[in-house]
Formats: sequence, C-alpha cells, structure tokens
Amino acid sequence: MEQHYKLDRIKELADNDQDFIMALAQTFLEEVPADAAILKEAVENKNYKLSYQTAHKMKPTVDMFELGVLNDLIEVQDWGKFEQTDKDVSDKLAIVLTAVDNASQEIKEDFNL
Repeated sequence: MEQHYKLDRIKELADNDQDFIMALAQTFLEEVPADAAILKEAVENKNYKLSYQTAHKMKPTVDMFELGVLNDLIEVQDWGKFEQTDKDVSDKLAIVLTAVDNASQEIKEDFNL
C-alpha cells in the first residue's frame, strides 16, 4: 500500500474520515487517468493550449496524492503554456504517465475499486 502515492496530505485534509478518503480515491481514478490520456494526445499533437490546460488541471491532484512527479508535470505544463516549440517534453510526459498508471493500479487494489 502507498508505494506509488501517499495519503498523508489526504488523511490530514479529511481528518482521517475514511468515507471522504474513499471519495477522493474514486475521484482520482475517474479523473486523473482520463486527463493523462488527454495530455498524452495533446503533447503528441503539439496542442500547446490543451497540454497546458490539462497539466494545470492535474497538478493539484498529483500533488495531493504525492505521486512524486509534480515538477515533471509542471515542465509539461510550461511547455504548453509558453509554446516551447524547440523543446521535447516526451521524456517528462512518460514519467508522469507512468506515475499515474502505477498510482491508479495501486489505488484500485488498495481501495478495492
């Protein structure tokens, strides 16, 4: 449990309310993998605006669940925000996508979802 994510901040926010923690875990699974897929496609298609918007939307949840890739996600976000056409963020994107996949699988198992 909690190898690819951490619940410390969530437990503190939830005051250890298990129903609330479960709801946040479910929300993570509903939103973050879908956003990651959008981000992947946006970066591949050099859709800077969508890359920026999606990465920006993902930041609070990635940070709250402490996936350990916030700085990588910010680099992808900034790539889109500043339309850094001379920069390749595919390696940073891969790190973020792997972290989201790993955390999603682990959350499914840990919360029986």
